[in-house]
Order: sequence, then C-alpha cells, then structure tokens
Amino acid sequence: MTVNESTTDRVIRFILALVLLYFAFQSASPWNWVLGIVGVVLLFTAVTGFCALYKLLGISTKR
Repeated sequence: MTVNESTTDRVIRFILALVLLYFAFQSASPWNWVLGIVGVVLLFTAVTGFCALYKLLGISTKR
C-alpha cells in the first residue's frame, strides 16, 4: 500500500472519524452502526494514508 492521501486529507478524515465514532456510541440504533463502520474506515485510512477508493479511481491527493 502506497500513501495516496495528503496530510490535510488525513487530518480531515481523522477529525471526521472521531466525530462519527462519538455519535455512533450515543445509542444502539442501526444508523449508529453505520456511523461506527464509516468512522472506523475513515480512521483506518487516516492512520495508514491509503484509500482503496482513491486507488481504484486513480486519484491521489499526495503531492
């Protein structure tokens, strides 16, 4: 896996992931499960710097 996200992209993903995970743990509704899954995916991509969707579409925000 090569890094294909810029630092700004990673910071935004990290912050958004934390917000989504916070709301995911507020109750046990099905929507909160979705928020939790999306939050975990965003957190993983922020930490690793690799986004599989970017790779699939040939996008890179890394300079």
